Amino acid sequence: MKDWSIYFEDYLAFLTLEKNLSQNTAEAYMHDLRLLEEFIVPEYGLMPEEVEMKHIEAFLAHLHDRGHNRTSTARILSGVRSFYNYLIVHDKLEESPAELIESPRLNRKLPVVLSHGEICAILDTIDLSTPQGHRNRAMIETLYSCGLRVTELTGLQLSDLFFDDGFLRVTGKGDKQRLVPVSREAVKQINLYLEQRNHLPQDPRHKNVLFLNNKGRQLTRVMVFLIIQEAVRAAGIPKKVSPHTFRHSFATHLVQGGADLRVVQEMLGHESIGTTEIYTHLDREFLKKTLEHHPLADWEP
Repeated sequence: MKDWSIYFEDYLAFLTLEKNLSQNTAEAYMHDLRLLEEFIVPEYGLMPEEVEMKHIEAFLAHLHDRGHNRTSTARILSGVRSFYNYLIVHDKLEESPAELIESPRLNRKLPVVLSHGEICAILDTIDLSTPQGHRNRAMIETLYSCGLRVTELTGLQLSDLFFDDGFLRVTGKGDKQRLVPVSREAVKQINLYLEQRNHLPQDPRHKNVLFLNNKGRQLTRVMVFLIIQEAVRAAGIPKKVSPHTFRHSFATHLVQGGADLRVVQEMLGHESIGTTEIYTHLDREFLKKTLEHHPLADWEP
């Protein structure tokens, strides 16, 4: 009988130590691996390094027969890919049998996404001659840099800034907290705003809130929306943009850059990997549009 458990301890260590995933996320990966083992070993009697693409495809068909929906199947496939990437990194395989298998398509409306150039154009419209301008620039940089929900942005406290470690502490849905990496540019803009913040009124009840309105109180979601609308209009961008658009753009650009889907899930604070899966489809749309620029894009055999 083939025993895959010889890989389990090292793979779990790889997830938690090398990839720095949380215990819950690492356990989700382990669950995906065990599902694959429970199908492959009785059905084919193979060890992981003997598995081929056709076996993975049979496994996905098995999941469908067992009632797994597209979202669940896509999540499990992501976990299988992660395991085979681990085998490649540790020189146990040269290529992954799951590499060329496409995730199941999810029938969802794709959200609006800004290009990096459009985000830069929006930022360039902001007047930095006022403290409010520095605040607005820092807010948008933070939305895009960290992929925050607007309520997570407005709820940021001064005590949530861990710039020496390169993180923000974010309080998301259900008051669940997570640490999110913050870019150097966002740190720079927040620090510039903090210098200007001293010139703004400060309501004692909101003194620890990072982003303050003109009365020194915590900004509302509506105010952030209006600030962004004005900047988008000034940049001449015709898309319908909201604070959440920067969150979608953050995630999409990460996936386009090859980021692991479960890491993106953790950074966004999604409960389910299925919610994060939409960004793989946004990525495919990006690839299709990129192909349009190919000199043979209109060529027909």
